[in-house]
Order: sequence, then structure tokens, then C-alpha cells
Amino acid sequence: MKYLIVGAGGTGGAIAAYLAKAGKDVAVIARGEHLNAITQKGLTLKPRGGREYTVTMPAFTMEDYREKPDIIFLCVKGYSLDDALIAFLKRACHQDTIIIPILNIYGTGGSLQPSFPDNLVTDGCIYIASFIESPGVIAMERDIFTVVFGVRNPAEETPVLDNVKQDLEDAGITAEHSKHIQRDTFIKFSYISPSNVCGVYYNVPAGAIQQNGEIRDTFIELVKELVRLGQAMGITFEEDIVKRNLAMVDSLPPDMLTSMQKDIAEGKPSEIDGLIFEVIRMAEKYGVSLPKYEEIIAAFYSEKR
Repeated sequence: MKYLIVGAGGTGGAIAAYLAKAGKDVAVIARGEHLNAITQKGLTLKPRGGREYTVTMPAFTMEDYREKPDIIFLCVKGYSLDDALIAFLKRACHQDTIIIPILNIYGTGGSLQPSFPDNLVTDGCIYIASFIESPGVIAMERDIFTVVFGVRNPAEETPVLDNVKQDLEDAGITAEHSKHIQRDTFIKFSYISPSNVCGVYYNVPAGAIQQNGEIRDTFIELVKELVRLGQAMGITFEEDIVKRNLAMVDSLPPDMLTSMQKDIAEGKPSEIDGLIFEVIRMAEKYGVSLPKYEEIIAAFYSEKR
């Protein structure tokens, strides 16, 4: 199958590098110095504790890409989902192209699907800690690399998604073709939102959440609130989500910052709307009270004023 990775940052770049190393047909959409480096020297991946390697692959701007991929992995930040990107995706799709969003924002696939009535848009998420170290270079901070994807409606199941799973596994990526994708993406969201809230509000790295005290207690309460929200949405959890998310944050390098922290510190656009304010909008929709989220949002903006 022909793959296109839209967004060659820490997430998309890692997927592209693994697929290319395994000999899969993959191209990337990138921009700026990162695009130039990939075009001229290839894409370098630096796995944690492993040997770095460089792979070559076609790299394009959205304007220059003219092919029709079978699978599009959408690996951009939530704020990049604008009209121009959607128009590009429509142009890039053939009648059977499947779009697999791999974003931090919950429900991205469902919100995109109406724009693509002739194509399947799944939901998906990823477990990885990676970033652009320099133009053309992706560094991984942890060994974990798992891609989860699936359809919201069982009637939309297709064997093609099993083929995608196999291709990812052939490339050395742990892949899960989920039959409960709304639950599984919400579980990821129940980690990524609280960790970003704590990191940005307290202005601390992961190590501060790993220590007993106010920040860790806040993280726990935020996760509990999201569990209540998920239950109100009809999601059934089969494990202790608080315990699971604490284990995840405790496994991080103590000096690790979230992507939203980095974006805000660098004056870039951030996913604060999708990772924080969207939680409040969902809570209002389902009639759930989230006092800790509301308290932090109010305090955060009070301090900024």
C-alpha cells in the first residue's frame, strides 16, 4: 500500500522512518528547514538506547504533492486542522483512501468524517515520546511506540485496516486495530490532557508529577474527573485508569516537558483549546461537573490577567 504521512514531526516522522526502513512505500508532507533537510539528506531517527539511522523518502509540501495514497496518517497538531489542510486531504484521496488521524485531541476522526463523505476516517492515537531534535532529525525519549486505530461504527470495518496493522508491525511498531476505539482514544486523552494541564499550570516537568504532593494530587483528580466524564459518555473502562496513568507519568524522564509546554514556551500556537477547553465543553454537553478543571482554568487566566 502507498502511505502518506501528513506532518513529519515527532509522531509522523517516527512512523515514516520506521515504515521507510522496512521498505514500505511512504512519503511525507513537511515544511521549512525540516522539509529541506529530509529532501537533501534523508530523515534521521535516533531511538532511545539504539543506533541512529537515516532513511530516504519522498518529501513534499502540500502544494507539491500530486499522488493518491491508500492510507493517510494525519499527524499534525489540533490547531492545524484548517480549511487548507482539509482541502489538501480531499485532493489527495482516491475513492478508497483511508484517513487515520493520530492527534492528541479526542474525537478528531468523528469531527473530520463529515468533510469526507466518500472516504473512511478512523480514529486513532499514539503512545510515543519523540520530537524534532534538529531539521531532519527525530529523537525518541522512550522505547514505547504504539499506534492505535479503529472505526467508530462496526459496519465500517475493512480488512485494509488489518493490512495497515501488519505493515506497522513489519516495521517494528506495536499496532492495535481497536474494536473499541472511542474508549481507547479517550483513555489516551485521560492521560494527555491532565499531564499537559499540570505541566502548563504549574510550569513543571514530569518529575514534579512523579513526586507526592499537590501537583501529583491535582493530576490524579483531573484523571478522576475525566473518568467520570467518560462514564457519562457511555464509555466502560476495564482497568483502573488512575493507576494506569500514574504508571505512565512515572515512567517518563523527570526532565521531560509536554509538547504543549514547549509550544507555549516558544511562543507557538498550542493545543490548549482541544486539550483543556474542549474538556469543559464535553462536560457541559453531558452534564458532568469537573470542579478541578474549572478551578485550574479560572486560576490560570486570573494569574495571566
